[in-house]
Amino acid sequence: MSGSIVNAPGAKAQSQTIALFVSDVHLQPSLPRTTQAFLDFLHRHALRARQLYVLGDLFEYWAGDDDIVTPYNRQIADVLKAVSDAGVKLFWIGGNRDFLIGEGFARATGMTLLAEPHVTDISGHRIALAHGDAQCTDDQGYMTFRAQVRDPEWQRNFLAMPLTQRKEIIDRMRSGSREAQRGKSYEIMDVNTDAIAALFEATRATVMIHGHTHRPAVHKQEVNGRTCIRHVLPDWDCDHEPVRGGWLAIHADGRFERCNLDGTPSRQD
Repeated sequence: MSGSIVNAPGAKAQSQTIALFVSDVHLQPSLPRTTQAFLDFLHRHALRARQLYVLGDLFEYWAGDDDIVTPYNRQIADVLKAVSDAGVKLFWIGGNRDFLIGEGFARATGMTLLAEPHVTDISGHRIALAHGDAQCTDDQGYMTFRAQVRDPEWQRNFLAMPLTQRKEIIDRMRSGSREAQRGKSYEIMDVNTDAIAALFEATRATVMIHGHTHRPAVHKQEVNGRTCIRHVLPDWDCDHEPVRGGWLAIHADGRFERCNLDGTPSRQD
């Protein structure tokens, strides 16, 4: 699997692409084509941007920063560090699969960990960033689970367990999650429009970018007389049909561009 980008041509980010946004890549060794697609994205596109925001679920799961010694995780961390060293500012927001990423991973990759939601101003836009799962308020079962695993005491107790035990627990959680989702409608697992409106109002943003739902689209929503735009990022899977993936770019002129895996503009939304 290729992935070295340290000596890539044009590695210093100097283009008019200000920021790229990606989420739900779900990296794992069992998906080599997806992994290679993400490495290609870093090499061919992220290096030409000034900033890269990863909005959760970069990994299929993350058992703790001590798991960075795994060769696969180490490879991903090293490539991200090479992008950071090339001058690209890397930012990360936790997803429902990798919320246990911490300062150890941040140091190893050169990423800045952001609290959720995060508000930033880019190219004239006030933008709220989130993973998106916190706004799926109609799924009461998931919201209860989310509150449990995001509790700092729960996390301390969990991370105190041996790594092998943590991975066994996560595997059971993933199996339980897949089983639970079979009985839920897409509407239940999607974001709640009132929760989205509340986030727009709380942040005073006019643009929101998130992932999680695996339902890429661009939505317009009126919030107290303001027209707000919400970009939902795609998930990635290049190992099964149909192939999925892509990202969102913001250029210096304020233009948003949704991109396919090959970097061409997306027309699906």
